[in-house]
Amino acid sequence: MGAMWKKRSETREMYTMLAIDIDDTLITDEKEITEGTKQALAAAVAQGVKVTLATGRMYASAKQLADQLGLNVPIITYQGALVKNAIDGRVLYERTVPEDAAKQIFDYCEANGLHLQTYLDDVLYVKEDNDKARAYAQLSNIPYTVHPDFRELASKPSTKLLLIDDPARLDEVALELRSLLGAAVHITKSKPHFLEIMHPEGTKGHALTYLAEHFGLELSGAIAIGDSWNDREMLEVAGLGVAMGNAVESLKDIADYVTYGNNEEGVKHVVEKYILQTVS
Repeated sequence: MGAMWKKRSETREMYTMLAIDIDDTLITDEKEITEGTKQALAAAVAQGVKVTLATGRMYASAKQLADQLGLNVPIITYQGALVKNAIDGRVLYERTVPEDAAKQIFDYCEANGLHLQTYLDDVLYVKEDNDKARAYAQLSNIPYTVHPDFRELASKPSTKLLLIDDPARLDEVALELRSLLGAAVHITKSKPHFLEIMHPEGTKGHALTYLAEHFGLELSGAIAIGDSWNDREMLEVAGLGVAMGNAVESLKDIADYVTYGNNEEGVKHVVEKYILQTVS
């Protein structure tokens, strides 16, 4: 679909920060960053804009993309539960799943036969080697570790918990877990078959807010681009919240602007329109 307006006027702003989701946003369906997008982002960086990634992926996976773009700023990972320097790996912001909540989630998944995986110190752990674990590892280009006593990991400080299953079933699970845990955790979907659970302050919105303060920048000068409901919080706090043309309708509804799809260089269009100002 073509790019179109959603709430903002044509007023030109000076944007100093850009946060970009990875899957179905920055990368194409072939899991690539187009040369045009790379060039546009390099031009934005050369203009002094702080360009960062904001993803549900673990840091090790996100860093591979940051390296492709030559980014040397902190990147937002695990939905916002971890902000870490791309150059030296220094942790700037971290929120882990509360232990009591984690134990309840482990027990719930065990009782209901659900695939659960956890992330500790940027290592992906699973209970068993199965199709879901292998498919996820291939998608993120990251290996996983089978832990012989998976339940004991519930007592460790998990950066994120991830459930993988049929989308309709995960919708039901999300309702049950929200009823069970209340405000103790943040629950969101990054893809229809991925249900992700973090600390309540482990959202992309919290992380983007932190990074703006870290850089001494105003959130009103930030652009956030995403495609899924897990991007909602950062679109809401940014001065300009952009949904991809291929985004879920619920995200388009709250976005300030809808750009082209991820296979049509939607990110490049946003950079050229709002930062480089080379297109109308």
